[in-house]
Amino acid sequence: MREAERVGRALADERFDIAYSSSLIRAQDTLYEILKHNRHCKQYVRVHEKGQAWYEHFLPSEEDAQELKIYMSSKLNERYYGDLQGMNKDEARRKFGEEQVHLWRRSYDVRPPNGESLKDTAERAIPYYRGCVEPNLRAGKNVVISAHGNSLRALIMHIEGMSPEQIIAFELPTGVPYVYDFDDEMNVLEKRFWEVPA
Repeated sequence: MREAERVGRALADERFDIAYSSSLIRAQDTLYEILKHNRHCKQYVRVHEKGQAWYEHFLPSEEDAQELKIYMSSKLNERYYGDLQGMNKDEARRKFGEEQVHLWRRSYDVRPPNGESLKDTAERAIPYYRGCVEPNLRAGKNVVISAHGNSLRALIMHIEGMSPEQIIAFELPTGVPYVYDFDDEMNVLEKRFWEVPA
């Protein structure tokens, strides 16, 4: 939360037109903490998925036009680690061995037992991005996404046209916004880590 607070202060003057979050509480809490410090976001409304279809659970009024809509989707959830879920790295290494855990964590398409690979995460996150997020970017909206290391890396791989090998080596620090500027054809004009004061 301290990282989110620092990010919120760094982004306090940014105007967001629309927001996306995973359905996991930690991503939502991060986004709320960031928005709490934003000078342009006075109020917001959460819009949840229902099943496979999008829906909005309210009829917008004139006053709602000023509300920032936050769309929440399990498609942006963190990679599911299956039998490793809930273990820290040391516990997992003791149980399964260091090499095996390294393979599960750092390969693109090898799943841990009963879990997802980064490839599986990409196969749910990228279509969501294409269908829901990208149209807003094409319309010139300023979008903020609060998600997780692996779901964000899947999106970065897609946006930047990285190979599986490149995205596996890509380090995405926590608590540091990664910003894109696009042209009208969705080509990346600029990408950068936003400087967040300590």
